[in-house]
Parts: sequence; C-alpha cells; structure tokens
Amino acid sequence: MTATPARRTTINWFKYAAPTRFYPLAGKAIIGFSVLAAVLGVIGMLIGFGIAPTDAQQGDAYRIIFLHVPTAWLSMVIYVAMAFWAGVGLVFNTRLASMLAQALAPTGALMTFIALWTGALWGKPTWGTWWVWDARLTSELILLFLYLGFLSLHAAIDDERRADRATAVLALVGVVNVPIIYFSVQWWNTLHQGASVSLSSAPSIATPMLVGMLVMSAAVWCYCIAVVLARVRLIILERERHTSWVERELQTPRTTPPSDPISLTSGESS
Repeated sequence: MTATPARRTTINWFKYAAPTRFYPLAGKAIIGFSVLAAVLGVIGMLIGFGIAPTDAQQGDAYRIIFLHVPTAWLSMVIYVAMAFWAGVGLVFNTRLASMLAQALAPTGALMTFIALWTGALWGKPTWGTWWVWDARLTSELILLFLYLGFLSLHAAIDDERRADRATAVLALVGVVNVPIIYFSVQWWNTLHQGASVSLSSAPSIATPMLVGMLVMSAAVWCYCIAVVLARVRLIILERERHTSWVERELQTPRTTPPSDPISLTSGESS
C-alpha cells in the first residue's frame, strides 16, 4: 500500500484584503499585541531603570534613550508603512490599504512628537540647550509636519476616495525625508550623536543598555500595532456603516419603513 501524501494547507492571505474579513482578525490580534506591549514594557523599564548601569559621561540622563530611541525608530518605520499602504491604495484602488494608511498617521505623529520631546529632555543636560536646528532634529520636525499635513488634508476633503488619493500623493512625496533623517548624522556635521546600534558594526553601548533598549523597542512596536489595529477597525465601521454586516456587528436594528397610507386607506375601504 502506498501512503497517501499529506495535503499541504495554505492560507490565502488575500482574502483578508476585504474589510469584512480583516475586521474580526484585527480584533483578535489586538488582544495579543496589547498583552505583549504591557509585559515587554514592564520588563524593559525594569532593565532600563533598575539593571542598566549609569553612563560614565551622561550619568542617569541617558536613560531617556529607553523611550526616545524606540519612538524615533517607529516614527520613521510607521511613515514608510503609511506611504506603502497609501501607495497600494492609490495604485490598486483597495479600500483596506487606504484605511490602514489613515490609521497609521495618528500613531506615527504621536511617536514623532514623543521622539522630539524626549530628545529635548535629553538635550538640555547633555548639550546645554533644549533645541538646535540640527539636521537630525530639523528633519524629524519636518516628519511631524508631514504627519500633521496628511491628517489635515484627509480631514479637509469630504469625499473619502478623493481624500485617500490626495494624501497618498503627499505620503509618497514625503517618504524621501526618511532616509534624510536616518543618514543625517553621516551626511552632515551634526550635534546629534551617531547611532549606538547598527547592522554593520558592533553596538557601542553596554549589554544591559542594549537589551533594555531592544525590549522597549519591541514593547513600543506591539503598542503601535495594537493601537493601529484598533483604529482601523473604527475606520472600517465608519466607512462601511451602510453595509449589512456592520449593522449586524453593531446590532443596529433595521427600521421598518412606514406603510403606504394609500394602501391602508384602500384596505380599510374594502
């Protein structure tokens, strides 16, 4: 007897491109990423503020990196993801891709603001000033303006599909700012220090510092994913509010149309 070959099961990920199928999947993923964000955040804080040693030059002021660096990384990553999904929605006219881009923008703006704010808190004791028009800082500030411009432009256009197309063009044009942010410390003589973690060289910080920063980065990643998924679910409900599946999801009873008074009159007369 010949053994029957095992059937390979494959997942058709394209079916989740439909909002009606992506909505429940996102709801399940939110719980897992939220729990991971909380657990990793607590572990990262314990390592960063309890185990990591004091820096020889900057003292305890350097500990702001455990929040500054992850948010700075995510500010750039989220913009690239936003531009990618906006471009997919523009080229292929897919609704869910445009919804994802719209959901990513507020979280990206928040990460950029926190990166700038924590950078100022770090810069005062380290550089002696809250702000300098440094290449890294200025390009990061431009990134915040791009996020705010994306949100403002989308809110200013009533037609959702036109708003998606207009903001997609803005996002794709602004993506050129991301490599400028990343390579600014190499291209120009800037006050901002170089990267402590690089793929091409060994880390320049102590191992407990590196572990704490990576754990906090994972926590911020999970937080951002959970928040974006929660927001895109709300956007789906808002845009698909006239569909039957959204009415069932919200348990909105269908209103029975009023009876025709003419038919009632004729019925009574008969």
